Amino acid sequence: MEYIRGAKEQGCIFCKYPAEDVSKHRERLLLCKRREAFVMLNRYPFASAHVMVIPDRHVSDLSELSRDEHAALFELVRDACGVLQKAVNAEGLNVGLNLGAAAGAGIAEHLHVHIVPRWRGDLNFMPVIADVRVMPEALDATWARLEPLFRPLGEPAAP
Repeated sequence: MEYIRGAKEQGCIFCKYPAEDVSKHRERLLLCKRREAFVMLNRYPFASAHVMVIPDRHVSDLSELSRDEHAALFELVRDACGVLQKAVNAEGLNVGLNLGAAAGAGIAEHLHVHIVPRWRGDLNFMPVIADVRVMPEALDATWARLEPLFRPLGEPAAP
């Protein structure tokens, strides 16, 4: 609800953030960047270490990706799943896309894949009765812990 009700930045953050200098990555929650896709923490997570894998190109549907872009996106999804499972000792992962606003996409105009770590018994009643999520770790601390593990997945930025 904070996202829905809050003021929105102008333009697409998924286009703007990865184009910024690497010095902004922590503030923007970017964990790694490849030529055609990148990984960032979700600012409004469903669970600790909830990340998104996002194609560089501004498209809203899988059918708009080229074969190479699709392959690059899902290669990074696969690699991010492996890092995330080990980094947070996840017993499982939810991996998915919300295609379109009606499907729940907060930023429907730029496709993104969610990866949410899961553990047995991690469901609680707080979101149901109080519209509250309990996060055991602040986003900045999560970024600081995960970024060194994700860094090897990235590629140097083109000159």
